Amino acid sequence: MWNSRALLRLLSLLRYLLLFHSVLPLVSAQGSNTTSWNTLSGSPPLVIARGGFSGIYPDSSDIAYSLAAQTSLANVILWCDVQLTKDREGICIPDIKLENATDIGHVSEFKSKTYSVNGVQTSGYFSVDYTLKELLSNVVLIQGDYTRTNRFDGSDFPILTVNELVRRETPNPSGLWLNIQHDVFYAQHNLSMKNFVLSVSRTVNVSYISSPEAGFLRSLRALVKPSKTKLVFRFLEKDKVDPSTNQTYGSLLKNLTSIKTFASGILVPKEYIWPVDPTSLYLLPHTSLVSDAHKVGLEVFASDFMNDISISYNYSYDPVAEYLNFIDNGNFSVDGVLSDFPLTSSEAIDCFAHIGLNAPKQVNTLIISKYGASGDYPPCTDLSYGKAISDGVDVLDCPVQMSKDGIPFCLSSIDLIESTNVAQSSFSRLGKTIPEIKSGNGIFTFDLAWNDIKSLSRKSNALMLNPHSMNNLYRNPEYNKKGQYLTLSDFLNLTKAHTSTLSVVIIIENAAYLARKQNLSVTDAVIDTLSRAGYDKPGAPKVMIQSTNSSVLLKFKEKAKYELVYKIDEIVGGAVDSAISNIKRFAHSVVVKKASVYPVSELFAIGSTKIVSKFKSSNLSVYVETFSNEFVSQDWDFMSDAYVEINTFVQDAEIDGVITDFPKTANRYRRNKCLNLGEKTPAYMEPVAVGGLLQAMDKSLLPPAMAPAPPLTEDEVTEPPLPPLSKIAPSSPISGTQAGAQPPHNAQAQVTVCFFLSTLTVLVASFLF
Repeated sequence: MWNSRALLRLLSLLRYLLLFHSVLPLVSAQGSNTTSWNTLSGSPPLVIARGGFSGIYPDSSDIAYSLAAQTSLANVILWCDVQLTKDREGICIPDIKLENATDIGHVSEFKSKTYSVNGVQTSGYFSVDYTLKELLSNVVLIQGDYTRTNRFDGSDFPILTVNELVRRETPNPSGLWLNIQHDVFYAQHNLSMKNFVLSVSRTVNVSYISSPEAGFLRSLRALVKPSKTKLVFRFLEKDKVDPSTNQTYGSLLKNLTSIKTFASGILVPKEYIWPVDPTSLYLLPHTSLVSDAHKVGLEVFASDFMNDISISYNYSYDPVAEYLNFIDNGNFSVDGVLSDFPLTSSEAIDCFAHIGLNAPKQVNTLIISKYGASGDYPPCTDLSYGKAISDGVDVLDCPVQMSKDGIPFCLSSIDLIESTNVAQSSFSRLGKTIPEIKSGNGIFTFDLAWNDIKSLSRKSNALMLNPHSMNNLYRNPEYNKKGQYLTLSDFLNLTKAHTSTLSVVIIIENAAYLARKQNLSVTDAVIDTLSRAGYDKPGAPKVMIQSTNSSVLLKFKEKAKYELVYKIDEIVGGAVDSAISNIKRFAHSVVVKKASVYPVSELFAIGSTKIVSKFKSSNLSVYVETFSNEFVSQDWDFMSDAYVEINTFVQDAEIDGVITDFPKTANRYRRNKCLNLGEKTPAYMEPVAVGGLLQAMDKSLLPPAMAPAPPLTEDEVTEPPLPPLSKIAPSSPISGTQAGAQPPHNAQAQVTVCFFLSTLTVLVASFLF
């Protein structure tokens, strides 16, 4: 019934699935989880894959269902939105308007029509107007969500009937969930959803049947066996009306006992359980719905889980954290979740539930902060550092900048415009262009005294970093313009006082410019401050010095014994032997970008390099940056899941450390229960087949071919020594301000630190409890 082009595409898809399955074995760790659950049955929650793995592939396509079955819990339930054709065949398509999930709108012989759907005149292409043969011969599935990639749309995914879906999943069939959204509409066209469901149930094991129409479920109640098939009433938005009862879903929600007379469970939007303030996007207190439903014997399933949408700021863009709030909050657990990304819900249930941040580490991957926990708080402030410590970071970072009066302090950029509101202050007139440092205008730290810079944070001018604002993804706005900046001395005393296992990395850039043009030696300032804080004494916390400049690291090698980290700030495809030999003269480890490990074209990984193994074979540790929670920061290959990305870099590339602005996510990853299980490792905790998604694409839709990135050469590593300080006299204080004086050794700085540490202790404690 398929055309030849479709068959060729399916053969290509089969080859891809074989590749994918070779990397993701069919094993589930579900059996190892003996913890009791607050579900109605006491069993772990179910994962229901909406249209298969519809977050990646077209909803209800064969490959979407196959990927869901292969990468989810062994008892995953496959969801099919049933539509009926003119000849009474049931097909899986997510929307009653076929053009929202297929290419039917581009087929000239098919015409749009207008029908009444739940009392609303609706124009579109409807399955009631076509036979199954007409649809299979002319129409294919496409991605209906325009925020997701459309590069699989040319692969000619055929529409599946319910029977065909089950046949294709044999011999390892998953449970099947049929959702009947529009029984009343089909009845108006002399098509019976009830007859179809009863007919298919004779040959197919249907685990669940859901509908937002109470009348439809009542008509089935006496005709299905509850031990075999459960009926679930689906709630829509509270102000919408059930066409079979003419009652709003809000009013139906008030009488759960009545629903129990015809259903064994309810399916509700997740906001019914954990409402989100529509203005602030922060969570409101949870409702009592789950507990109330469980009291009358109803299971509760929650819907609308997706990795690639904005979720409440409380979750820090971590979908696993959201799932855990529904299944492992200490009060209740839903009985199942309906997800477009069933891999993520599977790992949340099986790997991350019922563990804490103090669970034993399963891998020793180093967690290095990026400006503290800058995904949650303004970078390099007391808030972001306190959060990173409570989140379990191993190495706390301080990018050192220099003030006009020679005080080293922590700030994410030498340009104050990037992390403060300085451009709206009286210092806006200090803007200038320094091509040696950056393109464009800036207001630079070395033009303001420390007291002036400190006043910027005191006046609520510390800004959140929002690297994905172009995608309308913003970080924790409630804490924008909050937090205080720290001197390097304050930073070191904070880390030293907290725990002996907390290391620090001091990041130094622009040292040559500061010495030559500003008469400031950032290297001497760091060495001196480290010494005064006792970091050069035996038993002191570990210190790492990071720079993109070999001249900086060579100077530290001459004067101190710290771990020296060379950052390669461009994307490289490898490194020539002479460059590696040169790096070993002055560094113990390197920092590389993610794309240097897995090259990328338009957010698709196109392969891997040998850069990590080559550095490690030369006894250089490899740290990779930057790992973030926002789904737009991850390649499509990682399923919009930060844990999948980290796991692949750790298990496949074998990196030594992750640099992240969300250290809580990385710390949660390395403590999850699904690591180190050997052959019993579940598919959702296996590294992905990097570049595997390309195998499922039509060649005409492949992302642009990219020339390999050039290797790092010795000339790029070699630099002249740092210049001596300039002979220019320090600039006079800015008019109307008082330049802060450099405190004498062991003098005023100690008083400041005592006060600072007492307040930071309270701050860190607040994060922990």
